[in-house]
Amino acid sequence: MTYRRILILAVLVTACLGAFVSSQILAQPGTDQPVPVKPDVEIPASDNREAAGTEESENKGRKKSVIPTTPTEAVAALKWWGIPFGLATFIAIWFSTERLVVLRRARVIPKPFVERFLHHLREGTIDPEEALQLCEDNGSPVAQIFGHGVRKWGKPSVEVEQAIIDGGERQVSELRKHLRVINGVATVSPLLGLLGTVWGMIEAFNGIAGSQAMGKPEELAAGIALALLTTAAGLVIAIPSLIIYMYLSGRVDTLVMEMDKLAQEVVYSISAEALHDRSRAQAGGKQRA
Repeated sequence: MTYRRILILAVLVTACLGAFVSSQILAQPGTDQPVPVKPDVEIPASDNREAAGTEESENKGRKKSVIPTTPTEAVAALKWWGIPFGLATFIAIWFSTERLVVLRRARVIPKPFVERFLHHLREGTIDPEEALQLCEDNGSPVAQIFGHGVRKWGKPSVEVEQAIIDGGERQVSELRKHLRVINGVATVSPLLGLLGTVWGMIEAFNGIAGSQAMGKPEELAAGIALALLTTAAGLVIAIPSLIIYMYLSGRVDTLVMEMDKLAQEVVYSISAEALHDRSRAQAGGKQRA
């Protein structure tokens, strides 16, 4: 239930973020405003020069404002490139949240169950059927690993250990599930950003080559800045995805090492050698008594 609630929360947060960005984009002032027509009035030459200078400065200001300076402007400038980047962000958030829920230590290695189970094994107060039933009722990854060993109860330690190894490999595969997707987002996003940059550079140079703006470096700078936005967007997505992937991979390794240690204790408790040693110790205690 908690897993589903967190996934639903992640979807709602992503949807709200997308709605907010869309509203901000739509709220931007349009550029297709009607321009009032001024009556033809003869203006002195000096005023013409001043007006020309003022118009030129305004044009420069407008050209400079072409470069996005806020996140909302950057999202709007990405245009249709925002679709793949938005999809990559959604995938990264979804699977990162899912793995954070699944890889909780309390879910993978529930402490109350482990302590109670191992205590019964050490004391010899549980039989194979009861031990297997406990493992199946708990259902956690470590309980399922214990269950594979319990099915070999009384067998040589080699067989018990091999059964636990086989069951452990399946559980490790489940724990690492979807981590490759997060790593894929971290790998593909920068490449997608680079593709967008190359595409934008081609469009920028084609636009300048087709106009009379070869002597205006500000237009070239504005086009290049817009083209580089896709690379920045790809890195913004890739860096957090790579960090969360490394964190989750480390958590899986830690959990696997701890489960292996606990599984070895199960082997030392239910193997034929362990049961034989325990029976001899009990017999020796009775003789001394």
